[in-house]
Amino acid sequence: MDRERCCVRLSVQPSRGLVDEKFVVLVEGALPGVQLTVHAAHQSEDGHSWEAFAHYNANATGAVNVAKDPSLGGTYSGVEPMGLLWSLRPVPGSIPGLRVRKTDVQTPMVVTISVYQGQLTEGFVDEVPLASVVVERWYMAPGVRRIPITEGGLTATLFLPPGPGPFPGLLDLWGGSGGLLEYRAALLASHGVASLALDYLTPRITVETGKMVDSQYIETAYRVLQQHPQILSCRIAMLGLCFGAGVVFKMAAYSQVIKPRCAVCLSGTHVQPVNGFMEELIDVLRKQENKCRFSEENEVIWRDLVLPIPTDPKLKVDVGRIRCPLLLVVGEDDQSWPAHESAMDMKEMMERAGNSHLLTILSYPNTGHLIEPPYTPHTRASRFRGVKGSQTLMALWGGEMVAHSRAQEDAWRKILVFLRENLYGGSNPGPASLSNL
Repeated sequence: MDRERCCVRLSVQPSRGLVDEKFVVLVEGALPGVQLTVHAAHQSEDGHSWEAFAHYNANATGAVNVAKDPSLGGTYSGVEPMGLLWSLRPVPGSIPGLRVRKTDVQTPMVVTISVYQGQLTEGFVDEVPLASVVVERWYMAPGVRRIPITEGGLTATLFLPPGPGPFPGLLDLWGGSGGLLEYRAALLASHGVASLALDYLTPRITVETGKMVDSQYIETAYRVLQQHPQILSCRIAMLGLCFGAGVVFKMAAYSQVIKPRCAVCLSGTHVQPVNGFMEELIDVLRKQENKCRFSEENEVIWRDLVLPIPTDPKLKVDVGRIRCPLLLVVGEDDQSWPAHESAMDMKEMMERAGNSHLLTILSYPNTGHLIEPPYTPHTRASRFRGVKGSQTLMALWGGEMVAHSRAQEDAWRKILVFLRENLYGGSNPGPASLSNL
C-alpha cells in the first residue's frame, strides 16, 4: 500500500476545459494487474455532493487509460472516456430528486478525480486516495463577455464570443420552470454564436405586474439582438427547450418581426392554442390535468396532456408557415412532452405545405426530456415546480442513462454544425478551448 501511494501518478488532460470538451484520465506507476477505482467527486452550487466511480485493472505497465480501457463496474461499464462526468449521481443518503444545473457561469464546475486501491463502491470520504487531481469545467471560454440586459423591460443576459465581431446571434429559451438560465447561452458563445439567454416566464416585469408576457416581449428580445452593434442582424437563430420550443414554433410561424435564419427545438411540441401565448397554454394544460399519470414511484408524467395530437388547426402551430431551416431534437422516451409524436405530426404538416425540405429531425431511442449539453449527468426524475404551480412535484423526465448521455453528445455536435452551416454560411470558426490555460 505504501509503495502504491508513493508511486502512483494521476493526470487529467486538459485539467481545465469547456464542459463539452473531452479529457483523458491517465493512471501510471501502479503495480501491473492491481485493482483500482477511479472516482469523481463534485459539490454542486446548491451544496449537494455527487460522485461517479469505475473499477479498472492496471495493465502490464501499471497504467490505466480511462479513454481506452474498459470499466469493469461502478456507475458505468465499458470504455467510456467521459463516464466519470455523465454518470455522476448524488452520494448515498442525499435527498431524492436532485439535478445538476450551473447557476454562476463565471465560475467553473469543479470535479476532483482520484484513484484508490481496490474495488471500492462506497465510503470514499473515509479512504485516502493514491492520487487526486482537481479539474475545472467551464461554460465560458476565455474572452467571452457576459452582459446583463434590462432594456425594453427584458430580463436577459447576452454572451458575446471573444474577438471584435460582428457575430451571428441566437435567442435562447428554456422551459417551464422559468428563471434566467445562462449556461447554454454561455457555451454557445464559447463556440462563436452570440447568445441571449431570456427569462420569459418569470421576468422582473411579470414579478412586478403579476401578468405573464405576450409575444411582444419575445419580439423585443429579438430586436435587441438585431440592433446590437456586434451582432449580424440578418443572421439570428432561435433555440428552445420544452415550453421554449413552443415559443420558437409560434414566433417562426406567425411573427411579423421575428424572421430567424434557422431554429433549433429540443423536446417540444407545436400543440398549443394559436390565439394566445403562455397564459392561454397554461390554462389549457390545467384543464387537462386529469390526463396526468404517475409512475410506481409517484413521479408525475405529463406527456398525455396534449395527446392525442389534435387535428383542429386552432390547437396547434401551423408549421407549414415556417420558412427557415428547422432542427428538431427529440427523445423517444420523453415523459414530459410527446416530443416524438409531435415531430412526426410536424413532418406531415410540413410535407403537405411543401416546406419539409427545411426540416431535420434527430430522434433518439431511450432518451428522455432533459437533453442538455454533453456530459451533463442524466436526470431521469427530479423535483419540479412550474411557473404557476402551488407545490413541488417529482417529475419523470425519462431516458436511460447510457443512451441519453450518448444522445446528448451526438445532438450537441449536430446542433453546432447546424448553427454554423446556417449562420456562418458553412464556414467554421472553430470551437473555443481552454486547453491552453
